[in-house]
Amino acid sequence: MAPEKFKAIIIGGGPAGLTAAHILYKAGIDFVVLEARDKVVVDHGAAMVLGPQNLRVIRQLGLYDKLLEIGAELLSVKGFLQDGRVFKDVPELETFKENHGIGLVAFHRAQLVQFFYDNFPDETKARYLTNKRVTSIESGEEGVKVTAADGSVFEGSIVIGADGVHSVARKIVRELALAEDPKRDWDPENPFPAEYRCLWFSFPPPTEPDTVYDDKDVEDFVAKVAEYPVTETLKVKDLFEKRQTAGLSDLGEGIAMHWSWGRIVLVGDAIHKFTPNAGLGLNNAIQDIVALTNGLHTAIKAAPGGQADNQTLSGVFRTYREQRVEGLQQDYDRSALVTRLQAWRSRLHFFLSRFVFSWPFISRFVVNRVVSPVVRRGLVLSYVPSTDLPKGRISWEHQIPAAKVV
Repeated sequence: MAPEKFKAIIIGGGPAGLTAAHILYKAGIDFVVLEARDKVVVDHGAAMVLGPQNLRVIRQLGLYDKLLEIGAELLSVKGFLQDGRVFKDVPELETFKENHGIGLVAFHRAQLVQFFYDNFPDETKARYLTNKRVTSIESGEEGVKVTAADGSVFEGSIVIGADGVHSVARKIVRELALAEDPKRDWDPENPFPAEYRCLWFSFPPPTEPDTVYDDKDVEDFVAKVAEYPVTETLKVKDLFEKRQTAGLSDLGEGIAMHWSWGRIVLVGDAIHKFTPNAGLGLNNAIQDIVALTNGLHTAIKAAPGGQADNQTLSGVFRTYREQRVEGLQQDYDRSALVTRLQAWRSRLHFFLSRFVFSWPFISRFVVNRVVSPVVRRGLVLSYVPSTDLPKGRISWEHQIPAAKVV
């Protein structure tokens, strides 16, 4: 199973998998992307948000200016009562931009996937393979072997599971770990229970994981919230009438205990699931990939023949988890709180959302004292020199390697 040079097999060709491919390419690490669907872009899901900590990484990849052309910077937050009255209009995102040089930038998911694929160097597009639904993974002393449903087999040095909340890679890791030791304490097969659901569309009570909703479910849900205001002039029903696509999804939440086994390592939604309200899902996936690839880059450079052994890789995977787990937990807790505040889950959540966090000075305090101190610790690629983003009021903990002046 040992390849001639170090090679990563990425399972999942969505935003996380594509970002991993770009980052590995910059590290000089060979890769192949295995996507289960029959095409690169599937219009599934509505918006995704990138924060300044990850726009710095995009800058290192040389894609920053192009990416901003398809995004929309978010600068205001408004809250509406059911009768359409505005109860919250706060400048927290403007404060966020002042702190970090740029604010949050939103993208349509399908456009983001298309962008990352289109901006692959020409010689790497052939490494993105569709119709490759993974059925098995073998992890040995010298490498890995991945088999797809069509019978094709891929050999490499490691597997990176970036295949989302319903991760096949995570399921296989669990099976392998428990086959080795049935008494081992491991995550449940579906580790992300859902308390909330999300109606999403794009336009010119708790449930068990894996619930599937059909068109009637979507229409029934829309009927319940049709008169809810989205802006001062638009209601949910107005947007739904103009939709191009729509869907209803459970919002799973949780952080898996185990992130790797053997030569298989997981990133993004495969190991942690956030509600979308705070826009932290993809941001944490990218930080996972940065932490992991920084470690891989260092280990491969130091390994004889560029082939890191199992012990070395175990150390890389362990360090990756240690680097990420504290900030990840903080973001998870914040995301969960934001969702419950916005849903008015209890009387306390209602009071805080309606009468406390609706004050501009409170929202600025939260950004300055809670959010920005976490964001400033965002990781960057240790091996890619680049210019940085415009400076904000708060310095970054990790500096981008300086670009050479010609």
